[in-house]
Amino acid sequence: MSNSTAFFAPERMVIGDHVFIGHFSVIDATYGLSIGEGCQIGFFTGIFTHSSHAAIRLYGRAYVYAVEKKAYFTAPVVIGDYSFIGAHATLLPGTRIGRGSIVSAYSLVKGEHPDFAILSGNPAVVVGDTRTMDERLLTQHPELREHYESWVVAGASPAGKT
Repeated sequence: MSNSTAFFAPERMVIGDHVFIGHFSVIDATYGLSIGEGCQIGFFTGIFTHSSHAAIRLYGRAYVYAVEKKAYFTAPVVIGDYSFIGAHATLLPGTRIGRGSIVSAYSLVKGEHPDFAILSGNPAVVVGDTRTMDERLLTQHPELREHYESWVVAGASPAGKT
């Protein structure tokens, strides 16, 4: 984890083994964040579990005094094992990314997405399946198939964290 990344509520973050988080990212775990084993999170990435964009407009100056704000959105974020989040991507509250997925650089992601999804765009949509790319690579490097299948076929990381 980069020393230039800002972490909010790290005590509410569950993080798997062998995770990389790049420089100048903002990682908000205030309302729960799970980052699976082997994930890589690119530079300048934002992961958010709350959003005040609507509440600040609705309350105006009263926003700072309101204890329990309405239109203040909160939800955990889950990133499945062995997923890759590209540089400058933003994950919004309630995002759930399946294992083995790729989020393209500069994508804005919200909602639930399946395992092995390739997500791209603003808003991000599924544009492919990582298993197609992986199969081509495994054909070129068959010695890696055993490693790959150890987590793909099992359905979870060896530690069962996500």
